[in-house]
Amino acid sequence: QVQLAETGGGLVQAGGSLLLSCSASGPTFNSNRMGWFRRAPGKEREFVVSIGNLGTRTFGLDSLKGRFFISRDNAKNTVYLQMNMLQVEDTAVYYCAAQTSGGTWEYWGQGTQVTVSS
Repeated sequence: QVQLAETGGGLVQAGGSLLLSCSASGPTFNSNRMGWFRRAPGKEREFVVSIGNLGTRTFGLDSLKGRFFISRDNAKNTVYLQMNMLQVEDTAVYYCAAQTSGGTWEYWGQGTQVTVSS
């Protein structure tokens, strides 16, 4: 079983940057596809981006390409989300998730709040 814990959220002004980290525990981290999701106030949770065990990336939102970057360090069991040029619309709770070999987003962190002020 994979357990996930996000850190790095906070309050930032529009145009600023934040680095989110997600530490994973469990014997299968290196083989899991890892991803980031977010839920903005009053909206449904949405898929942001994911990364496979070999580094292949999939974006859920084209609008984030060029601003958000996902990476992973398998030696540290950690996945990162670098967020640049943040906009007020990026305000949300950001969740880290791990996918099973069957393609299901099975494991979730508790979420970290990101608030972007104008």
